[in-house]
Amino acid sequence: MKIGSHVSIKKGYFGAAKQAVENHASAFQYFPKNPRSLSIKNFDRGDALECKEFCQAHQLQSVAHTPYSTSFTPVKEKEELTIASLFNDLEIANACGSIGVVVHFGSQISKTDPLASYHLMLEMLNRLLSQWEGESLILLENNAGTKGALGTTFEELVQVRSLCQYPEKIGFCLDTCHAFASGLWTAENTRGFFEKGKKLEYFEHLKVIHLNNSKFPCLSRKDRHANIFFGNGLIPVEQLKELITNPILQFIPLILETPDNEGISHKEEIEMLLKKWG
Repeated sequence: MKIGSHVSIKKGYFGAAKQAVENHASAFQYFPKNPRSLSIKNFDRGDALECKEFCQAHQLQSVAHTPYSTSFTPVKEKEELTIASLFNDLEIANACGSIGVVVHFGSQISKTDPLASYHLMLEMLNRLLSQWEGESLILLENNAGTKGALGTTFEELVQVRSLCQYPEKIGFCLDTCHAFASGLWTAENTRGFFEKGKKLEYFEHLKVIHLNNSKFPCLSRKDRHANIFFGNGLIPVEQLKELITNPILQFIPLILETPDNEGISHKEEIEMLLKKWG
């Protein structure tokens, strides 16, 4: 089981990788730059190379996550800035040897044209990926459905990838809390969940899983993460285990985005997961 958590880059990318090892992790996620800004970061390539070499030596997998304000359905005046920011994120991820950059699926931008958001997403993806020649992928993450967010079904995720001019540069990130909140996975439909995902070839391109419990019930469309075993998580632990330990997901790295200050640290949660499920 490849498992880890989101870690800070306060001490650099190399420092983040070392923190992951200290947490007894075999994978980790990080923000490539300030998570509250789309500004371009002139990053330390030496630090990124040290991170990459350290990860290779310790069989450690990493993934980047775009800043909070990143969207494939931005307002018109932020389209160029968003593309430049995403390209910068890909450059950093590639330099660190990361699988890719996680990006949330887009949101509804028109009340009269239900396809407008998908058209804009494809336009943005094509413009971005036409310039990109690195190995790191864009990883589309399923949404919880909050505030008109799209990307709550396998069909949407797979179709956007297939209609893009560069599908080989796109993979997926599955968030268990989002899947539960949106109803994509209800904790009772696990068999059907895997059958549909296999039929649509979603799992062939799944690269990362965000392993989170949910503070709100199924179909709430609320994105609030809870710890796996502690706190007020509403996904039954046994159903979550059934999902994560399915052979289809056997080699996919698991990243905790759970609270680190509500009675259990990420290090403790990783150790518990390895003991119980690993």
